[in-house]
This record gives sequence, structure tokens and C-alpha cells, in this order.
Amino acid sequence: MRTLETDVCIRSMTVMASGDLDDLTPIVHPQATNREAKDEPPACRGQGPAAFAATAHWLRAAFTDLAFEVHDTVADGDLIAVHCTMSGRHVGPFVSYDARGEVSGAMPPTGRPFAITQTHWFRMRDGQVLEHWANRDDFGLARQLGWVPPTPAYLWRMARAKRQAIRAAAR
Repeated sequence: MRTLETDVCIRSMTVMASGDLDDLTPIVHPQATNREAKDEPPACRGQGPAAFAATAHWLRAAFTDLAFEVHDTVADGDLIAVHCTMSGRHVGPFVSYDARGEVSGAMPPTGRPFAITQTHWFRMRDGQVLEHWANRDDFGLARQLGWVPPTPAYLWRMARAKRQAIRAAAR
């Protein structure tokens, strides 16, 4: 049985993928933390709707046609789990960051579609998302997008994309 809190979690995912980011304000708690932001740009590492919107901008810069197909949800008190398939197309560089918030790698666009399973976990407070973390099939994503095994030409494109991302981050 889906609950109001479960619907809020699913709505937050939908907004992150393709919705109006202003819609995050009523559903993301001002103190919300995304535990996945450790590999994302520095703007994503804060708290509240602005940090979640920064994550959405980062994802949308790399992937178009983002969508989440929800398969199952489980609620236990203030904890919600959402099992889903995330799909989209890789159209921009996918840039990862290290613990200091510096560019650690960049995967140039391949134009390929993908569909990977994920489980998103949410902690709720006052009907809003307070905490988020996820289990993703990153290797499946990398295989579908042609990141692994990389061809020599793609390795060169990766090095060039990383240099470009470092320059862009310095601006």
C-alpha cells in the first residue's frame, strides 16, 4: 500500500528527472541531505532543495529523457525504499568529483540509451524528504553506455572531456 510519504518520494524522483525544480521546495526538507552527493559537484553537497536541484542540473547536463519506472515501494516508519528502473540517453559529459569537490573524471557523451535498476532510500520528516541515498547498477550503466571496456579512442575522449571539465570548474 502506497502512503502519502511514498508518493512524496516518488514525486521527488520525478521532479529531479524532468520536472520544474521549484517543485522541490515543498517536498524536500530545508535540512535534507543527499548521501550520494559525495561524487557530485560541490553545489550538490549542501542541504535542502537547492542542493537537490543542483544534483538534478548535474544529471540533466549528462542525460536527457530521464525517467524513473517504479516497480516496488516499501515503507517502515519514516524510512521509504523505492525500487525502480532509471532510463535516459547520454548526451553530455558525465563528470564525477572527488572528496575535495574537484573533477576526478569525465565520460564524454555516447548518445546511447540506458536503463538500469536502482533502489532509492528516503528518510522522511514532516512529510518531506530529509535524507536520500541509493544503490545503483553503475557497472551496468557503464557497460550500456560504452564506458567499459573503453576503446583507445574513447580513452582519449575521456582525457579531453576531463580537461574541459576541469577548465569549466575553474571558471
